[in-house]
Amino acid sequence: MPGPKPPEIMLSADERAALERLGRAHTTGQQLAVRARIVLRAAEGLTTSQVARALGLDVGTARQWRARWRQYRDVPLEELSAAARLADAPKPGAPARLTPEQVCRIVALACELPATTGRPISQWTGRELAAEVVGRGITDRLSPRHAARLLKSRRPAAAPRAVLAHPGRR
Repeated sequence: MPGPKPPEIMLSADERAALERLGRAHTTGQQLAVRARIVLRAAEGLTTSQVARALGLDVGTARQWRARWRQYRDVPLEELSAAARLADAPKPGAPARLTPEQVCRIVALACELPATTGRPISQWTGRELAAEVVGRGITDRLSPRHAARLLKSRRPAAAPRAVLAHPGRR
């Protein structure tokens, strides 16, 4: 016995063209391209389970992006692009406390010899680096554990690769 008929997706010519471009473009991220294909198949009149089967996806994924597209059905494409409609929603959780610039400054500090800062040590520890970062006013607080993670990590998420590249190491 078939389930309830999902809400219909109606696309304007501009919306269809924008979604087709997203689905075909080589520079479009795969998640975005799949989401565009979901909406296009839904607009063809396929049920959610048919869309999921055709694209090799979970039914919940097809349902989610059909519903997300319908949320914006009254918003003109000029106001909110197709890509913006299909973008990830903000994730829960606290925002990052350190900006990319602060991370770069911390990494640059970690590249300096501790003796040049007047510290009587030969290499940085998490505790010493955290104290120096706060002392220089790079950030108002930094835990020794987080400073140690920045020291230990070869590439912190916010730091550019060139800053942390070591000769002979990748």
